[in-house]
Amino acid sequence: MTPANPLSPRVDDEQAALWAARLDGSALTAGDHTALDAWLAGDPARRALLARYREFGADLERRLPALVAAGAVTMPAPPAVPRPGPWLRWAAPVVLAAAAAAALLLWTGRAPTQSADVATPLAQRQTLTLADGTQVDLNAQTNLRIEIGPKERRVRLAAGEAFFAVRKDPARPFLVETSAGSVRVTGTRFDVRTEAADVFEVTVVEGTVQARPGDAGGLAAAPVRLTAGDRLSAGPDGVAVHPLSSAALDAALAWRQGQIVFDGVLLREALARFGRYHGRGISASAGAAELRIGGRFSLDDLDGFFAALEEVLPVRVTRNQNGTVQVSLRAEQ
Repeated sequence: MTPANPLSPRVDDEQAALWAARLDGSALTAGDHTALDAWLAGDPARRALLARYREFGADLERRLPALVAAGAVTMPAPPAVPRPGPWLRWAAPVVLAAAAAAALLLWTGRAPTQSADVATPLAQRQTLTLADGTQVDLNAQTNLRIEIGPKERRVRLAAGEAFFAVRKDPARPFLVETSAGSVRVTGTRFDVRTEAADVFEVTVVEGTVQARPGDAGGLAAAPVRLTAGDRLSAGPDGVAVHPLSSAALDAALAWRQGQIVFDGVLLREALARFGRYHGRGISASAGAAELRIGGRFSLDDLDGFFAALEEVLPVRVTRNQNGTVQVSLRAEQ
């Protein structure tokens, strides 16, 4: 699983504002320099973020009076008897805090809306971090349209599966839309899968979400409140909500570690899952299709999965010259 261009979360903005104010307002001690170097080493994006905040220093002297007048920053009066030396000696902590607050306000106002399209190819997964700090894991053959704005965060999942660890922000709801339904949260962890225009599946790991089956398709559907451990499945046969055990929840999200877990599922269903992941035509004869398979397998090791089938089931795997695969009973050969 490969990370792709992570963007700094809000906590990094706050730290960058504070470091920028300290660098411009006072001399750092050796310990301060060590702490700053450690913070910068934690994420390559932080150095550029700090540089952008330091650019605000040139405008701060002009903008700070207006911010004070507007009540955005409060500056206390100087002491009745100033200590000897520069004014900054006693006022430095206040000025640093005010500068950080001003820089944060200026940066927040200038922050661009993130807009991006992301797609994962066959048999590959990807992890990315959105502009708001939300982390998204994408399964193979997943297509996302990302729109992060100042009042709302919206993701369009056209196809595939994605796991969201949403950064909490009550002022900006996070909405995931699919052709078969939508999910609305402010900050939580959940998985959304849609492999057909009328299939919608939501699995909640932490917190609560509001799922609305059929919402994006224009159907009248009441929102469904899901809590940790709940799975909602919606399709042509209707809508169902089931609580998952810890083992079942782990199995449902095993794809994030490049694995897949089957618990007595029909062989034709297991073959279909591998076929979608690898983009291969994998079919089963009528007799083999109704067999059941269990176990944990590597999603990336298709040959290993076929070898396991021939070892535990009375089947034979035939690889055709056109790239398709046929699984049949040995008795049918």
